[in-house]
Amino acid sequence: MKILIADDDPQILRALRITLTAKGYDIITAANGSQAIAAAIDHHPDIFMLDLGMPELDGVQVIEGIRGWSGAPILVVSGRTGAADKVEALDAGADDYVTKPFSIEELLARIRALTRRLPQHDSDPIVKFGNVTVDLSTHTVMKTLGEQSESVRLTPTEWQVLELLIRNPGKLVTRQTMLTEIWGSEHISDTGYLRLYIAQLRKKLEPEPGIPRYLITEAGMGYRLQPDAISEDEPSR
Repeated sequence: MKILIADDDPQILRALRITLTAKGYDIITAANGSQAIAAAIDHHPDIFMLDLGMPELDGVQVIEGIRGWSGAPILVVSGRTGAADKVEALDAGADDYVTKPFSIEELLARIRALTRRLPQHDSDPIVKFGNVTVDLSTHTVMKTLGEQSESVRLTPTEWQVLELLIRNPGKLVTRQTMLTEIWGSEHISDTGYLRLYIAQLRKKLEPEPGIPRYLITEAGMGYRLQPDAISEDEPSR
């Protein structure tokens, strides 16, 4: 089982690597937030163990980046003891929080608890369709035009709509599911919201927005993302 440990304190990294390796874990280390994101993408660890006060990207930013594409458990190990820090980390997507200094017995027990609910697999953080590349870890979208690439700016709501479709490639995502996930159950009948944002995404991402190849409407039901579009006699609009 692979554990990624990210901490800017080399002594803690060394101690945890030695201790957890002796317990049979495969350990990957990172000294800052940027290294943690890169190592996560390269190695797909089973568990993340993150400090909050890291340079380049702090722990909360790393959690948010990881949660864009991975459901693996995240254990925060931090010297920050305030309730606000714990709430922020947990709300960002962390599964558990241990304050420094800690006992190794407690840490091992929390790791064992997290391993009991490991997901089956993670999605790829990089998703491509047509000339569009979406990075779920950094929340960025790039569009290739000839030999040039340009960034596509999405609003937060446009990103939520796109991410929900990306997480279900080739599958129908019902209007009710999308409205509930993004706007809440009180907006379950507000289908005009969806039509507006789907139209905006098509303008930004489709080669021909009026004849969509990737962001497909399933009439009367919802939408789906067709990653490798197959030409259809009558494309859905």
